[in-house]
Amino acid sequence: MTLFRLDASIRVEGSHSRALGDLVEREWSRVHPGSDVVRRHLGTEPLPATAWADAVAGGVLPAGDRTAAQADATALAARLVDELVGADALLFAVPLYNFGVSQHFKTYVDLVITDPRMAAGSTTAVAGKPAVLATVRGGAYGAGTPREGWDHATGWMRRILEDVWGLDLRSVEEEFSLVGENPALDEFAGLADDMRAAAAALATEHGRDLAALRPHAA
Repeated sequence: MTLFRLDASIRVEGSHSRALGDLVEREWSRVHPGSDVVRRHLGTEPLPATAWADAVAGGVLPAGDRTAAQADATALAARLVDELVGADALLFAVPLYNFGVSQHFKTYVDLVITDPRMAAGSTTAVAGKPAVLATVRGGAYGAGTPREGWDHATGWMRRILEDVWGLDLRSVEEEFSLVGENPALDEFAGLADDMRAAAAALATEHGRDLAALRPHAA
């Protein structure tokens, strides 16, 4: 059994999204001790920003007509998809940055979709595969809050993972992760603790479910 894990936080120490991912992975490893975990750290080892354009251009050309950059980009896209296809379950730990999708995760998604196996509008090579999305927001974005509607990432990520890639997705979201770091949010310490505990419990539950599920045939 193999778990593919992607992290998009630019932090290693103190990352709340990584912490949620760790809980999911812990449950996976408890059920599948000694199993492989394929890791991709986009936040600390970002993909080239120019790779998407090169992969798009190279994808419509015969292999022999591609430039070196186009050949490298299409090969990179294929490796990214191979990681997804080769895993039994998928874990994406992606924080909200500046009210939108992490640039590292967006580049990753764009590159993956250039591969014919993952093209939008078709049944992808990972359709039906069990997956967890763990995402974290520094503030509060729920209904009635001043930042309601400012989260432009979570809906997009779910759309890609569920509707475009066809994953059997479960998600866990944590808010107020900046409480304890930003003094302006100190008054919400108790609420933040409750939210973190609830997110941790749900991440653990999703990890347990992920370990028990089997992917459907694409």
